[in-house]
Amino acid sequence: MPTIKFSVKDLQNLVGSKLHLERIKQLLAYCKAEVGSYDKTSDEISADFADTNLPYLWSTEGISRLLKGVIGKEKGIPRVSIKNSNYDVIVDDSVSAIRPYIVAFAARGKKVDNYLIKQLIQLQEKLCESFGRRRKKVAIGIYRLNNINFPVHYKAASPESVAFVPLDFKKAMTLAEILQTHPKGKEYGWILNGLKRYPILMDAENKVLSFPPIINSATSGKIDIGDSDLFFEATGTDLKSLHLAANIFAYALHDRGFEISSVNIQYKNGTIKTPLLKTEKIKINENDVEKLLGLSLKKGDIKSLLEKARYDVQGDSVEIPSYRGDILHRVDVIEDIGIQHGYDKIKGISLYEYSPGRTFEIIKFVNDARELMIGQGYQEIMSPILCNMDLLYSKMNLKDFGTIEIENPMSETFSCVRTWLIPLLMDVLSKNKHVDYPQKIFEEGIVTIKKGVAVVDYERIAAVAAHNNANFTEIKQALDYLLRLFGIPYSIRETGHDSFILGRVGRVSVNGKDIAFIGEISPNVLRNFNMIVPVAAFELNLTALYEAVKRFRKL
Repeated sequence: MPTIKFSVKDLQNLVGSKLHLERIKQLLAYCKAEVGSYDKTSDEISADFADTNLPYLWSTEGISRLLKGVIGKEKGIPRVSIKNSNYDVIVDDSVSAIRPYIVAFAARGKKVDNYLIKQLIQLQEKLCESFGRRRKKVAIGIYRLNNINFPVHYKAASPESVAFVPLDFKKAMTLAEILQTHPKGKEYGWILNGLKRYPILMDAENKVLSFPPIINSATSGKIDIGDSDLFFEATGTDLKSLHLAANIFAYALHDRGFEISSVNIQYKNGTIKTPLLKTEKIKINENDVEKLLGLSLKKGDIKSLLEKARYDVQGDSVEIPSYRGDILHRVDVIEDIGIQHGYDKIKGISLYEYSPGRTFEIIKFVNDARELMIGQGYQEIMSPILCNMDLLYSKMNLKDFGTIEIENPMSETFSCVRTWLIPLLMDVLSKNKHVDYPQKIFEEGIVTIKKGVAVVDYERIAAVAAHNNANFTEIKQALDYLLRLFGIPYSIRETGHDSFILGRVGRVSVNGKDIAFIGEISPNVLRNFNMIVPVAAFELNLTALYEAVKRFRKL
């Protein structure tokens, strides 16, 4: 979870009220944060945030803006006046398949000191690392405006065609050399893996401003103490996220006394002005609030509470600040009503019903299956439900058979929901080649498969045996032991499956219904996992087996 540091005196100045430390601790709860530590010598607080959906609060400016509403200093949405400018950023079509979007603005009017530079860098890093997914989705640069000759060009360049002096270095380096040598190149170069050309920001005199998302120029890509005119830009792969990052920064600098000017972003198909401080509206009413919170509040009370949370309210219409991207549903707005009202002030009610808790019937069945596998000497593992397409299919030499993918995954490693278990067991084996053989492991858990428009969950159990003599007979004995102790007759027929060796893979059926597959893993799959010994495996649908056992026992 994000942690930021700020000066108590600075927060007091921004809020416009002398808040003592205990009061600050209380007020930070409204920001879903708490004080981690306080250094009396430096007067700095370390604040830990429990919510990653509120990136505007990862700065002293964002915290003070909310707290001014909470304590009644201000109410409603703070407005930022954006001045038009003749600053242009020209986006070349060459970046469209690499890193297609950019937003920018200018800020003038206040000299920055060492503390403010640290605060800006802190917000920049928090936004890029957490919200920006380690710079892949959003990467931010801040520059000295007077050093830039407009228009700025955002384009792609070959790795050896451009050289500049990067931050923290004294000699010019090509883009390729930066990725190989510079610490930031080593840390973030993975974002550009496989690309033949890299994004670059240059001004009208061909001075390099930045090599996004890696590093800025040492000569024109930094700000110093005493600078009063700044240029902000953010590049990335998601335009909505970039607009939000720009809005958060524009508000932060405005709160510091800067005047914000727009920048014209010229794409091939048109021009947009940024920052785009566009608000959205959502409707809620007293019934919605009462249904969710159990509070019978009047319209005036709801309006007052929402204005404390820095919304604007007109009747049932609630206007959302442009620096907030977490409001997806009226429930999110009602949550803020609850926070401002105080959950501790909501009176509890007595229980009017009592029902004992118990597990689903299938869970005992599942646990019996787990115990039977452990009894055979198989060690149980537990892996994440989230997985990735490469592991589920590419490495298993298989085509997608119905995967639910995450629209905006936090990482490529966890970008979809698992559809079967054997790939995860193979992954564990590949990471434990240093352990003595034989290795016999299993996992029981839920898999999720898309069937047409339906999405179905199944309880499954899978097992693998890995050693020099692992074969079909051994894994069949494990499956046979499991099914016989459940007292259910079954049959195995030869089948085809691209993850297994042809002729050594079977489909297991109970009463004509397929419930499992079993066999020896294909050499191609073994090579994909760098396995050095044969592997035999089975995967059994416990949901289907449970239904079959129930029917069989009734007969």
